[in-house]
Amino acid sequence: MVIPNREQAQQELLNQQPIVDNQWHNKLIYGDNLLAMQALLAGDPANGVESMRGKIDLIYIDPPYDSKADYRTKVVLPGADVESRPTVMEQFAYADTWSGELHIGGQREPIRGTLAYLRYMYPRLVLMRELLSEQGSIYVHVDYHVDAYLRVILDDVYGRDGFINEIIWAYTGPSSPGMKGYANKHDVIYLYGRNGRRGMIWNVDDVRKPYKESTLKNEGRRTGFTTGNPNLVAQFNPLGKYPEDWWDEPELQLKPASLESKSVKYATQKPEKLLERIIKASSNEGSIVADFFGGSGTTAAVAEKLGRRWITSDIGKPATMIMRKRLIDNNAKPFLYQSIGDYQREQLTSTMGSRYRIGDLNEIVLKLYGANPFKVEDNPRRNLGYLAGGKTLVYVASPSQVVNKYIIDQALDHRDNFMGGYNKVVILGWNFDSRIGEIYQHYHEREGSHLEILIIPPDLLDQIKSKSTFKKLSSQVAVMADGTVSTPIRFSSLQYLTIKQPEVDAGIHEDELTLELDNYVIVSGDSLPLDEKNQAKVNKVIANDPLALIEYWSVDPDYDGATFRSAWQDYRGNVDPSDDDPLRVKTKMSIRVPHKSRRTVAVRAVDVFGQESEVVREVQL
Repeated sequence: MVIPNREQAQQELLNQQPIVDNQWHNKLIYGDNLLAMQALLAGDPANGVESMRGKIDLIYIDPPYDSKADYRTKVVLPGADVESRPTVMEQFAYADTWSGELHIGGQREPIRGTLAYLRYMYPRLVLMRELLSEQGSIYVHVDYHVDAYLRVILDDVYGRDGFINEIIWAYTGPSSPGMKGYANKHDVIYLYGRNGRRGMIWNVDDVRKPYKESTLKNEGRRTGFTTGNPNLVAQFNPLGKYPEDWWDEPELQLKPASLESKSVKYATQKPEKLLERIIKASSNEGSIVADFFGGSGTTAAVAEKLGRRWITSDIGKPATMIMRKRLIDNNAKPFLYQSIGDYQREQLTSTMGSRYRIGDLNEIVLKLYGANPFKVEDNPRRNLGYLAGGKTLVYVASPSQVVNKYIIDQALDHRDNFMGGYNKVVILGWNFDSRIGEIYQHYHEREGSHLEILIIPPDLLDQIKSKSTFKKLSSQVAVMADGTVSTPIRFSSLQYLTIKQPEVDAGIHEDELTLELDNYVIVSGDSLPLDEKNQAKVNKVIANDPLALIEYWSVDPDYDGATFRSAWQDYRGNVDPSDDDPLRVKTKMSIRVPHKSRRTVAVRAVDVFGQESEVVREVQL
């Protein structure tokens, strides 16, 4: 399966590698795990970044189950509880509903449901095999929706000889009243070895279970007991009995997960004790453990506690936010947070078919904004258009581009020089530099109304699932006599963070640096993944208490412009006893830093919907 922006994803990961030493850094990656794994496999030897091929001793994944569920994130705000829908990018592998295409006899046939799900999973399982070490193993956690189908695929990818166990994870809980048949109260965890049992890490003494009291009582009079082979007598092991392939211990069940101290109230969170057994049995201290459907971060959190190195990823912004907070609560060692961007390109293929290209998407966006695309011979990328009756140029950034200073300069150059020049340029973007608010403010002082930057709705592709819906929406687009556009699609203004001027109390060897958040500006809430009812609630918070939308913020007091190193952070619900408001972050902080006459301070913030902002300030004594 070829992903068009694989090279870009690889480069974005490489650009975020630590540049100060060759020390291992654990990795939390936001993005499509297919792209993340391709980048990890490729590495960059020329720049000292090794490929991870054959380096991972244990992979545990708890992927979506093709359950047709739409997992929503509940957000508690002051005076309002809202439900955040997965964005379009996340829905591809988060909402657990599936569609795609299959090539049959030279024809492209649309597929949905389980077949599309399996087509999604197959290449990912192949890449995981390439990442596993010769002594490595993989645990695949699924339920009755897809377990039989995935067993066949796992046999194909890892070989039937690679199969080790079908583990039954049993649990209890309420059942649907009036349901016919037996209640479904177990999941399946498939265990496969990279080379089967040959050389596989297996620390059985670390996961032995206590003997039952009845067994000890009945057999305690003898030195051993027959195991089924009359020539083999097994002594009682003081560490406990050999574990079976069915797990029903209370501490491994679902209920303790919601009560354990590290619960993060994530819909599909698994108990730490479950991952503790898996990680202890199938990895050693110092082993690299990976989870490419990171969810609530249980795998990374337990791996950290057990002295393992780890890599985890997730396509959901809420999930990566939850993981960051959880790891900080666990006092995790410094780790890399890396992003490989969003996925409108893959969603385009899923929604519109593989015959569509980025040029097609650019023209769709232009038309829905009300712009007329230029002829292909003048505009080979098909990303430029103009508004009828005026001198306004419209520039559409590619989904694989991050709108930053370079893109703005390019758009301004087109405004001034393309086809004789225009009075104004409107930039429509999917993805934005975390400092875009600050960057835009700088340009706005110079350009005024001659430059505008708008957000393409994250759910745009979800709104045009077919040609008929696209035609219906595009027929409602109109350009008014004054040059304004009337469109059923809402292109929203940018959000950004502002801070007050940093204060420094200088000392001889140390300074005290004080920073305070000033405002969080969301000009329009229409770009947020909310339905109408929830959006109205959030709009009230935006108007009355915008800083309440900040989920997390951190400070790098000596930012080098490349690698952000957090020296202080706070987030909603922090376990810090000095923070007594679970619904708001602290808005002011102080930190002692080595004395410098000049320093660059960076502040990064993430809102409750996973959108990031960054502010950089030069501080001079």
